[in-house]
Amino acid sequence: MSNAKVLPLLEPDVEPCCPPLTERPLTAEEAIRTAAMFKALGDPVRLRLFSAVASHAGGEACVCDISDVGVSQPTVSHHLKRLKEAGLLSSERRGTWVYYRVESSVLAAMMAMLAPASIG
Repeated sequence: MSNAKVLPLLEPDVEPCCPPLTERPLTAEEAIRTAAMFKALGDPVRLRLFSAVASHAGGEACVCDISDVGVSQPTVSHHLKRLKEAGLLSSERRGTWVYYRVESSVLAAMMAMLAPASIG
């Protein structure tokens, strides 16, 4: 007989910025928040950095591992700052390096907002 305990699955703590687009029109405040996120991702360098962080092993990436996107290091720092300001990335300094991660709740909220209406 095993002493293993089955733990319940927890849903991720998702606080969507907005309802699905097919549910109702966005309020002015929701549109401003959502536009800021998509505007941040509208730059090719920022989109590459966001993708590099999101796809990195372990769900986080050291700036030293993702800075090869064809622009100078100060420009990389600028773009990472913009992604943080838009609420798409969080960061943590460890010694000399800064590690970035995409919060899973942000991705889940963006996916939920863009999800097609359910057929039923």
